[in-house]
Amino acid sequence: MIYLPAMNVLYEEDGEFKVGAVLAQAPASFQVESPHGRRTKIKAANVVMQFERPSGAELLVAAKAYADTLDTDFLWQCCTSGVEFDFLALARDYVGREPTPSEAAGVLLKLHGAPMYFYRRGRGRYHAAPQETLERALAGLEKKKQIQARVAEWVAALTRFECPAEIAALRDALLYAPDRNRPETRAFEDACKATGLLPARLFERCGILEDSHDYHFNRFLHEFFPRGAGFPEVELPPAPDDLPLAPVEAFSLDDAGTTEIDDAFSIEHQADGMLRIGVHISAPALTIAAGSPIDAIARERLSTAYMPGHKITMLPPAVIAQYSLEQGSTKPAVSLYLTVSPADWSLRGAHSRIERVKIAANLHHARYDALNESLPAERTLGLPHEEDLRVLWRLSLALEALRGKASVNTALPDYSFALEGERVIITTRKRGAPLDKLVAELMILANARWGELLAERDVAAIYRAQTTGKVRLSVHAEPHEGLGVSCYAWMTSPLRRYVDLVNQRQLLASLASRRAPLGRTSEGLLTAMRAFELTYARYDEHQRAMETYWSLRWLLQESVSELEGVVAREGVVRILRLPLVLRVPSLPDLLPGTRVRVALEAIDLLERSVVCTWRETLAETVPEGDEPSGA
Repeated sequence: MIYLPAMNVLYEEDGEFKVGAVLAQAPASFQVESPHGRRTKIKAANVVMQFERPSGAELLVAAKAYADTLDTDFLWQCCTSGVEFDFLALARDYVGREPTPSEAAGVLLKLHGAPMYFYRRGRGRYHAAPQETLERALAGLEKKKQIQARVAEWVAALTRFECPAEIAALRDALLYAPDRNRPETRAFEDACKATGLLPARLFERCGILEDSHDYHFNRFLHEFFPRGAGFPEVELPPAPDDLPLAPVEAFSLDDAGTTEIDDAFSIEHQADGMLRIGVHISAPALTIAAGSPIDAIARERLSTAYMPGHKITMLPPAVIAQYSLEQGSTKPAVSLYLTVSPADWSLRGAHSRIERVKIAANLHHARYDALNESLPAERTLGLPHEEDLRVLWRLSLALEALRGKASVNTALPDYSFALEGERVIITTRKRGAPLDKLVAELMILANARWGELLAERDVAAIYRAQTTGKVRLSVHAEPHEGLGVSCYAWMTSPLRRYVDLVNQRQLLASLASRRAPLGRTSEGLLTAMRAFELTYARYDEHQRAMETYWSLRWLLQESVSELEGVVAREGVVRILRLPLVLRVPSLPDLLPGTRVRVALEAIDLLERSVVCTWRETLAETVPEGDEPSGA
């Protein structure tokens, strides 16, 4: 290490020029002291200039001042095109003499600060940019300045709650899928920060987001149907007409608005006193082959999406019309026939067939729900197929007892939402009613029996399993503890769920003694299972969110100021008569199940949020299933 008399260096570190007084020098390094007194070791290769006077701090000040007097374009014109040069040489030519350290450093700073004009070629060495390249770069810079000025104008307008046409045209994209490479997005996000408002709220203040429902619904469409919820044109294969005709006439039981009728029932009284009960499931898998255009649509959607006021079907309307079990039609179906003893309602046999079934009637809950009271009371209302429904209900009681599990959770009611113009109507339906039970039990039986059949024949399927309380999908025939069955494979809703459609293909192949399309380890089966599980959960999440939205709309419509509910957990109350769970920060420390009254302070439909406070405690606990009968 050589110690030197006072000398200064200008060096580059992390893209920035710095100065220091040299304390000692080695062949490849310097030990320097910064103007602030910090000592450090620098590489000799990073030093671009050595000087004695002025001091380092004074040099930087003078160099920056001199650089400000230089014209970048003139400097560029002074350089020979295509020739590499040293900054000291350019400084010498520019001033016409040996430059002072401050002048040389000023030229260096100017070169370094104009990368469009001068390309770096090493320590202190540069190369002038070609003219065409420079012109393009300058044009780009000017365009960028114009865009920045435009962005500033947009931000200013938005902060005055005036929405420029360019921003309004991108409203949905900015709300649901902003492209941060666009200047409109930068302007909108800057305006949100400046105003402290969420994107939806800012658009609302600007007057271009008037319908809160459309905001939430369009978010769902942008996430799951970015190309729109319509269907492409596809060729519909004809339904098979050479299947044997079933010797029965079937009937279905659904809501009046149901368009995808994929299950129906039949009852035959046999000569030996036994009953033959048929469960008939629509069979679209007969013509919707794996990998076909229609299958691709179903594979992408995976399920019909339900929400209050809307339904987006999994299959195109033409496919649904061809296979839905509509009254007066004869449709392809896969049928499970049960031989039942009416003496004790025990099952004496079962077999499955692929056939055509004539549909005699589509029964609707709106007309038949009165049977929920008359069936247990053994009263007769004189409705068509009433005795058939009574038979199915008695069988459902026996099936439920055989499983040892309830078919549905009766602790909470089901809610139905309807719109009459702008008016929201919410009605409740007690779970486990006789008509619901008979349908649920027969569907559980069909799904369990067909799942067992495929497992016995070693045919792959997607099963719904439940162990240790957790429900999941599996390609193995595992128990469903919640239902009390050894295995359970969804197969009874092939018009509405993709898993059912996949499983039906496997079942049809097995019944026809053909090789099944998918093996247990096939990628098609595994990817369908994973995709369905994720998408079905997201659909369900959105449905619950929209139920919350319509509940809040109903509260505003009815001018409700107080609500009763039960404590679900700390700070959370489940509201009675509505599918609504609210956070109540002021709630005292109460046991779950305690009945309370809360006061509504504010409702925000855009954020689907409620501000409410605890008003009073009404009772210590609420008995299970204690819900008022209607909303």
